Amino acid sequence: MWSRELAICVFFLVYLFIATEKIHKTIIALLGGMIVVIAGIVSQEEAFSAIDFNVLFLLLGMMVIVDVLQRTGVFQWAAIRSAKIAKGDPIIIMICYALITALFSAFLDNVTTVLLIIPTTILIVSQMDLDPVPFVIMEAVASNIGGTATLVGDPPNIMIGSAAGLGFNDFLKNTGVFVILNLVVLCFTVWFMFRKRLRISNERRAIILAMDEHRAIRDKKLLVKSLVVLFIVIIGFLVHSYVGIEPATVALFGASLLLLITGIPPEEVFKELEWATLMFFVGLFILVEGLVKTGTIAVLAEKSLSFTSGNVPLTGLVLLWGSGVFSSVVDNIPYVATMIPFLKYIGGSLGQDITPLWWALALGACLGGNGTLVGASANVVAAGVAKKSGYHISFIRFAKYGVLFTLQSLFLATVYIFIRYF
Repeated sequence: MWSRELAICVFFLVYLFIATEKIHKTIIALLGGMIVVIAGIVSQEEAFSAIDFNVLFLLLGMMVIVDVLQRTGVFQWAAIRSAKIAKGDPIIIMICYALITALFSAFLDNVTTVLLIIPTTILIVSQMDLDPVPFVIMEAVASNIGGTATLVGDPPNIMIGSAAGLGFNDFLKNTGVFVILNLVVLCFTVWFMFRKRLRISNERRAIILAMDEHRAIRDKKLLVKSLVVLFIVIIGFLVHSYVGIEPATVALFGASLLLLITGIPPEEVFKELEWATLMFFVGLFILVEGLVKTGTIAVLAEKSLSFTSGNVPLTGLVLLWGSGVFSSVVDNIPYVATMIPFLKYIGGSLGQDITPLWWALALGACLGGNGTLVGASANVVAAGVAKKSGYHISFIRFAKYGVLFTLQSLFLATVYIFIRYF
């Protein structure tokens, strides 16, 4: 019994430090995982077996591809080009930037996407003599929505896909369809909210139209090679379930192929990768295994089943909104890591297909990140980039928009899930 109490205590202390950011999340997650092993709650062999290398290698492969791609300037080119296509109209530019951010975030890391697009956004919007903050917030919101669309768009999706055996096409046909609907509603909402507030003079519009997007491309040959490899990787994701190859293998193949044909030294790329994020996952997997081994997850699942009386639609509703609310205030990655064994146990207990519950978890966890400034890494990064440019985004100001779009997305997701699955 003491092992269960210790596992719960360690887990909640780790979660507390992650939520408050008093200690770097990677350090505290690894420390918590090692305490679980040293205490004998799980053996070293069990700890290593609990690490989902499909998740880690998929993230690693995509990190390499994104690192090379961002060297080309394609993100900046897309921002300038779309502003010119919009003919310098601020509201159209805001909608275009949201859609571009969502598209890039569906196939690439959404944190990297906002990191690269937002500086150009601030530059262009400041040329229009407008406040860039609403544009930045919309891009952060769009990045979280876009990341929900695919298996590789957001780490929680990677974790869910690996645990539930859901492939790239499964996400496209389920969360991807929803994201398209959600983005349409988002565009109409943005237009309604800002159509009277975003107006500029013809002189300011002329400045935007005079920008040369071609100067943003720093290396055309590298861009072509990167896009060819990215296309191959996306095709690999689309067919992986038919040829029996895991997404992680596809991503690592693409990463190694890209390094081969570009001639970029591996050490130059590897030093830029987010190793802290990968090691954070390692600690988290071990920590959650402690809860599984001690039966804590089983107890929580049984109590949840008694609350919902085993009703799958009701369970899905609770899971969607619970995940949305919870993920708006804490990091959704440890939350999803905890819920995965929870749902596996529920599936075994009910003895029926619980695939709709996996989609409820994915939608709730990813969309809930828009609720507050700390709800998703993309939000924090977006605010950080804006602050460096002299624009402060307060917690309250972000929530003013974030809560609205989160509630809108969750209501839409509720209707979508019940119509499609129940």
